[in-house]
Amino acid sequence: MIKRLVKSTLLFFVLGILSCGNAHSESSSENSKVVSQEKLSDSVPSEVLPAANRMDLILPKIANRTIGIVGNQTSVVKTKNGEYTHLVDTLLSRQVQITKVFAPEHGFRGTADAGETVKSGKDPISGLPVISLYGSHKKPTAEDLKDIELMIFDIQDVGARFYTYISTMHYVMEACAEQGIPVLILDRPNPNGHYIDGPILEKQHQSFVGMHPVPVVHGMTIAEYAKMINGEKWLENGIQCELETIAMQTYQRKMSYNLPVKPSPNLPNAKSINLYPSLCFFEGTNVNAGRGTKLQFQVFGSPFLDQEYFDYAYTPKSMEGAKYPKHDNKECYGRNLSTAETLNSINLEWLIEAYKNTEDQEQFFNDFFVKLSGTSLLKDQITKGLSAEEIRSFWKPGLEAFQKTRVKYLIYP
Repeated sequence: MIKRLVKSTLLFFVLGILSCGNAHSESSSENSKVVSQEKLSDSVPSEVLPAANRMDLILPKIANRTIGIVGNQTSVVKTKNGEYTHLVDTLLSRQVQITKVFAPEHGFRGTADAGETVKSGKDPISGLPVISLYGSHKKPTAEDLKDIELMIFDIQDVGARFYTYISTMHYVMEACAEQGIPVLILDRPNPNGHYIDGPILEKQHQSFVGMHPVPVVHGMTIAEYAKMINGEKWLENGIQCELETIAMQTYQRKMSYNLPVKPSPNLPNAKSINLYPSLCFFEGTNVNAGRGTKLQFQVFGSPFLDQEYFDYAYTPKSMEGAKYPKHDNKECYGRNLSTAETLNSINLEWLIEAYKNTEDQEQFFNDFFVKLSGTSLLKDQITKGLSAEEIRSFWKPGLEAFQKTRVKYLIYP
């Protein structure tokens, strides 16, 4: 065991990013419990402490139980010397009985492209079996969950409806509920937790990039979101899982926090994460959003955009995390937003601007756009020439209703 721990300890570089947000309440579901924040004494630093670091709360809950872990490269624990080890390695060093690891999009170590098939197999570092929860196998089977007495979910989210880690969490909760297995969510900050914005997803446009009737930016941590899934009975047939969450220490939505690991290959820094909810709409168009560059989700461009109008040019190329980028090896014209001010709402101007100045507007959108936006209305509004302000006015009633629902599940101020 000691040899395996030494072999498996991983070090990660620290990437700086911001986090922020709003309100506190207990879950309305009798099947949900939350281990709330504790007031720190004056002698304890006011540093945000993700739940994975709260071993004093975790270990008593998992003692003498066989454990499954849903995690990826972001599932890390900060050590006393300021370095990071993986949660799996940390628990193995404490003799915790981990039987299987489950991996979301991008894989357990987080290197696969968006949408790339990730095969199940064995983690070369820990030696544990890894079951992929992506592609055609999004939901754990009864066989996958065999011999698991408690499932731990610990993944860094970025607070956008179309970021698929929350969809994986939905299916894990659903499968565990069906098999009577409790789920323990270890909470982490939401770097886009300081605002709520975007159209509410319509049920007829439900997909893996949008499973729930929430706005594009929901302003909740992953534990709060899990409580909402459970409390609103969004799992199949209204089933609820035995859910428990461990909260972070000292977290508030408007405080800064350094993410120790990038959450996916194409979100390398704070700027890309902040711009992601706005620029991801371009994934449903013929515009490249920086994949195949070192400025992923910080630039946008296309060979079909007016090079006289747009002031920035770049050429996407195949690279790790973007093996087949849109417009590979073709010069694209667009915008460099890497020095743009931090967004506190979704920016629609860039999308509208690109549509108005593209070579052929009929070729601008693809079928993925409606799935990403969660509504056919946004595409229709843009093609009809509505302004960003006019479009946003349509979002207001849905956002107001969502906020009333959301407040029931919040853990943090």
